[in-house]
Amino acid sequence: MAGVCCGVVADSESAAAAVEQTSKSSRRRRMDILPFKLVYDAFETSASEKGRKRQKLDVSLVLPASPRECSNAIENSDDNELNGDHEINGGLNCNGTVGLENGTEPTKFGSTSVCGRRRDMEDAVSIHPSFCKQSSEAEILSDIHFFGVFDGHGCSHVAMKCRDRFHEIVKEEIEACGGGMTVDWKLTMERSFAKMDKEVQKSTVVAEENSNCRCELQTPQCDTVGSTAVVAVVTPDKIIVANCGDSRAVLCRNGTVQPLSDDHKPDRPDELLRIEEAGGRVIYWDGPRVLGVLAMSRAIGDNYLKPFVIPEPEVTITERTSEDECLILGSDGLWDAVTNETACGVARMCLRVQKHASPPMTPDGDAAVRGGGGAESSDKACWDASILLTKLALARHSTDNVSVVVVDLKKNQ
Repeated sequence: MAGVCCGVVADSESAAAAVEQTSKSSRRRRMDILPFKLVYDAFETSASEKGRKRQKLDVSLVLPASPRECSNAIENSDDNELNGDHEINGGLNCNGTVGLENGTEPTKFGSTSVCGRRRDMEDAVSIHPSFCKQSSEAEILSDIHFFGVFDGHGCSHVAMKCRDRFHEIVKEEIEACGGGMTVDWKLTMERSFAKMDKEVQKSTVVAEENSNCRCELQTPQCDTVGSTAVVAVVTPDKIIVANCGDSRAVLCRNGTVQPLSDDHKPDRPDELLRIEEAGGRVIYWDGPRVLGVLAMSRAIGDNYLKPFVIPEPEVTITERTSEDECLILGSDGLWDAVTNETACGVARMCLRVQKHASPPMTPDGDAAVRGGGGAESSDKACWDASILLTKLALARHSTDNVSVVVVDLKKNQ
């Protein structure tokens, strides 16, 4: 039988090649029908453009629907291409667009969010370039920008509500202060977090908004659901970071690492003291947890753990300098596997690669916007950095959802 098999193979090399090609095309067809979704928050396609031939957009990270296939997908993702209307459900969410200010500086950023090895995607990313105006002493309006990463637990709907509403609440608070240079940023962010927490407490779960929500059969308030929040507001001269939970913000400045937030873990000495003074306990159950349940000491939501778990943020205000390189926001799925120094090194490497590249120009003289088509711009470096950091976290066996935002802070580009 072995001889017969060898003879058959020898006499049908062309047939074997055809079978190989068929299997390759079959695998490609199976790949094409996976439920992918690529979301561009800051880009809209007009009705007239929808009828045109879609341009292809290169994406270097494509994760399949099954978390078990993450490793293979990362290794074999270089040959994959996505059309602009493909769907990646719970897999990848890249916002690689460029928001141009009314002034002279473009806002450059990139973000990636993947489900990783978790069953459900509970992270949410919020990016709103030029979401608000700030007036200066010379009565010149400057654009300020909002970036946020929200890591949900128990379910995703609190993180999703933060994604949809947080920037609006912050804008309302800024405008309530007159929108001038005298904004009390610490008070503004504290009020914003408090209002967001109150909205979460009053809100109910709408099944139409999230058909996969696991809380549909629980109480309307879903007291056991919450989310961390790390929010950065970038102005022409300041970086304001407010953090509640164990997501994190890191600034890369002149090759050095400057943490802009401190993780709220239950065993952090000041947090442990606060919890115990409120009558709570920190129990070590697969790590320190509030009442043996929650692995963070501050979060939005989680009504059943109040007053031990609070929504009050810690706020840092950093003056921008010419040495600032980039800002990195990430959920704990990134920071559990990647150090601050490594993350900054990866981001700086990606930014250096394209520091001499100029963005392509449109016929009107404006920089091309990447996101809805194949046009590339200098924000590709931020996008590549966010994707590379996500790959690194997964390669280092991060077991959580991973969300990363990279913002280019270099001035006078």
